[in-house]
Amino acid sequence: MKKKEDKVNEALERGVEIVYPSKDKLKKLLLSNKKIKLYCGYDPTSPDFHLGHLFTILKLADFQELGHKVILLIGDFTGTIGDPTDKKEARNKLTEKEALNNSKNYKDIASNFLSFQGKNKAEITYNSKWNNILSFRELINLASFFTVQQMITRDMFQERIKKEKPIYLHEFIYPLVQAYDSLAMGVDLEIGGKDQLFNMLCGRDLMKVTVKKEKFVLGTKLLTDVSGKKMGKSEGNSVSLNESHHEIYGKIMSWPDEFIFPALEGLTRIPMETISQLKREVKEKKLSPLKVKVLLAKEIVSMRYDEKKADLAEKRFQRIFQEKRAPSTIPRIKVKEDKMRIIDLLVFLKMIESKGEARRVIEQGGVKINDKVESDWQKEIEIKDNTIVQVGKRRFCKITKR
Repeated sequence: MKKKEDKVNEALERGVEIVYPSKDKLKKLLLSNKKIKLYCGYDPTSPDFHLGHLFTILKLADFQELGHKVILLIGDFTGTIGDPTDKKEARNKLTEKEALNNSKNYKDIASNFLSFQGKNKAEITYNSKWNNILSFRELINLASFFTVQQMITRDMFQERIKKEKPIYLHEFIYPLVQAYDSLAMGVDLEIGGKDQLFNMLCGRDLMKVTVKKEKFVLGTKLLTDVSGKKMGKSEGNSVSLNESHHEIYGKIMSWPDEFIFPALEGLTRIPMETISQLKREVKEKKLSPLKVKVLLAKEIVSMRYDEKKADLAEKRFQRIFQEKRAPSTIPRIKVKEDKMRIIDLLVFLKMIESKGEARRVIEQGGVKINDKVESDWQKEIEIKDNTIVQVGKRRFCKITKR
């Protein structure tokens, strides 16, 4: 069993980019008998958590295991404003209804990694609870602690100024509103990806000047490729934790090799000593990156689902991609029509959500009927029993006429 100091060291080192004011000060606090309150906020911009979120969720779990009070904050209020961080133009604002609808499954997914039961259960709350009752006078008073210069120096705003793109006032207010979350909850620590440092440090500054309290800030590493492009919804390369075990496994196996070891560090519980050994073996060409990627994919699927589904996902992946065969089990859907346009068939089978998306995938050669690529979206095909429809590399469906 790990000693408390070893657990604290891992919480402050594994997958961590930076700590304010310092790791040493936070370590000293964690080794004392004081129990701290900490949180990470998630704006519900989509109806799922993705693997990028898992960096911070697992970090919350580290602190929960140490006995501290963990809060998973859903930004149903901040989500309606839109975080401008790293955005080349203003986000589309969510309605309150959209924000709440998007977040309805967040707790269920997070419960695979955090405990919401027992003596030290994690808490889930919404920042509309205090922001909806904040008066205009109070908002102006909070705004008096920040300057235009603080906000305008941010990289994405400077980029927009150069390109003569608009910067909206509500985007300036977003960091202030996020900062107020820390004050409203009276936390000791905020956790977030390193791309959120500006917003998190605004909360630290606000607590210092208003209640004379030191708030620690922990920024986790991000999963990025060699060009610095991060994994996430905005970049179009995210892996949703709502997806099936087959999809999660397959998408991880498609990652570039440079994702492997940062992901093992930040997205799994595999011991760091083991990860270091694997890295050495790959460097010395005693082990292929592919085998390590298989380990990564199985570990993440096991954490999200279970070992049995991880094994099934591995076998299916091998059958499709290594043995070049269709999966042994394919969903069957009954189709009454004798003929259909390919574009209509894909939407009917719910393999693609819209005809516009179906047309794009077909024209790009991403659709096969009985292992033959079909690139004419207007083509009408004969519907026969046991016809196999494939979209992309991982989605299959078998048609039945009976």
